This record gives sequence, C-alpha cells and structure tokens, in this order.
Amino acid sequence: MRAFIQNLPKAELHVHLEGTLEPELSFALATRNGVKLDHDTPEALIAAYDFHDLPSFLKIYYKAMEVLLTEQDFFDMSWAYLKKTREQNVLYCEMFFDPQAHTGRGVAFDTVIQGIHRAQVQAASELGVESQLVMCFLRELSAESAMQTLLASLSYKEWIVGVGLDSEEKNNPPIKFAEVFARARSEGYRLTMHCDVNQLNTLLHIRQCLDDIRVDRIDHGINSLEDPAICAEIARRGLGLTVCPVSNRFVVQNLTGEEIRKMMALGMKATINSDDPAYFRAYMNENLFALAEEAGFEQAEIAQLVRNSFDVAWLSDERRQHYLDLLDRRLG
Repeated sequence: MRAFIQNLPKAELHVHLEGTLEPELSFALATRNGVKLDHDTPEALIAAYDFHDLPSFLKIYYKAMEVLLTEQDFFDMSWAYLKKTREQNVLYCEMFFDPQAHTGRGVAFDTVIQGIHRAQVQAASELGVESQLVMCFLRELSAESAMQTLLASLSYKEWIVGVGLDSEEKNNPPIKFAEVFARARSEGYRLTMHCDVNQLNTLLHIRQCLDDIRVDRIDHGINSLEDPAICAEIARRGLGLTVCPVSNRFVVQNLTGEEIRKMMALGMKATINSDDPAYFRAYMNENLFALAEEAGFEQAEIAQLVRNSFDVAWLSDERRQHYLDLLDRRLG
C-alpha cells in the first residue's frame, strides 16, 4: 500500500507554507538573522510542540514565524516544501500564505510574495512541480486589515489564484469578511474559507460560507456531516472539502477516517492534505498512509481521494485533464 500511495501522482490543496517550516530550517534562519529562539536544539523545539486544540497550536505557530524576515527566508521555506512534494510525487499544489502574520512584524508584503514566487518558478523549472498561491486573511484581525491586504495583493494578481480565511475561528464568523471576499471575487480570485473541526457555531459558519460568501471550496468542513441539508448542498455544488486527517488527530484526537468515508458515500468531494506538516510531522503521503494503516482505507478509496483533489483544484480544464490522465495511466 505504501508503494501504491508513493507512486500515485497527487495534488495538495490545503497546506500552509508557514506550517512547512521545519525545526532545522528554523534554527538555520534564526542563526542567519540573529533571532534568539526559546529552545536550544531542533529536538527540543519539536518536544515543545504541545498543542491539543486550535488556540494552543496557533500560539506556537506564530511564535515560530519570527525567524522569517528576508526574501531569501521565504524562498528557502517554500523551496524546502516544494522539494518535499516532488519526493512524495505531489505534482501540483495550492499553497496558503499569511501575509498579515509578516506585515504585522514589519516585513513587507513584497518581500513575502517575491521570495515564495521565486521558489515556485524554480520548482516548476527544475522539479516539474506546478503550484499556485492562495492568500489567507487572519480572521482574528479586522476586516479593514484584510481589505488592506487584499488591495496590497492586486499588484501580484497573476501570482495568486485565490483567497482564504484561517486562524482563530471563535467569534470570527465568515460574514465578518463578506465585503472583503466580495471584492476578491470581483478581482477574479477564487474563494475558500477554513471551517475548522468542532469550533463554536461551526454549522452557522459553514452555512455562511455557502449562502453569504458563496465559496468555491471549504477547508476542513468535517462538521458539515452534522446537517444533512448542508451535505446535500455541498455535494450538489461539487464543492471540494480539504480534509487534513493527521492534523485532525492532533487537534481533536481523531483521524476522522469514518467521517471522510461518509463524505465520500454522500457524494462530497473530500480531499486529503497535510495542513501544517512540519508541526504534525506528516506530509501528504504520511496522511494517506495513516488512512490506509489506521482507518483501513483500500486502494480504490485512496485513488478516489486523489482524483477528487485534481477534480476540485483551481486548474484550467487542460491542466486538470493532464493530471487525471497521469493518474489513470498509473492506475492502469
């Protein structure tokens, strides 16, 4: 099964670039930039990954970003992730980035996106990995801040395929950002939003995503299964759900394998992704391995999940068919 998974051409649609910052690279960047870390070794840093819910994870996550200061830092982080995707036969990825987490520290938007984009260009040329960027807004910040970030992005529209909403969900519903997302749609961006697992008012938030924001995709979205009408609407629209099994296991102590199976049975386009792999110690293949080995997923189920990722990716019809043809040839 591991060889089967490794050899499948895959797409990843839910990965936070800042969440791919491995401890060893954190220490290298800290040394280069003269940043003092709270721990003395990468092993000690990993041992401090003591999180059990979304707020406890975010506290560690944002602290770790302080080593990212220069364009080269953002290049190095992105390049390391893209090399990892190629090793795992992930040929296409849509990568989240959080500019407000950096501009709020005095790092220019231009610095962030130019470093990331340079790695994307190099990965396409040298590794054969195609990628697109999804710019996320931090939902605990104001809608005004999100709008400022959106406007700052417009000079780089050709580098960004869509916008998303992530970070602390409590008391920060999708509707808070309705005007921002309406403007983003008018600028040609695709729309997605996080609906993290077991959050306060989660069904209301999912319904706002569907009815008020009119998203093109939902990130996580496991709790949609609590409402048959929501499930039916997601299936009717063919919306992708970017599920992150190993991430779920850390945050809600459940791999959510049965929930993923139920989504598939209901005709919902569940996809598998790594979320923040440096923190959850699992990239794309490790998430699929976990479903196979711990939840008993068979080859046909794994193949369908991989197919779903290409089906709902923000690709041209021509590029989508290219990847589906590669998948079909691999499956024989």
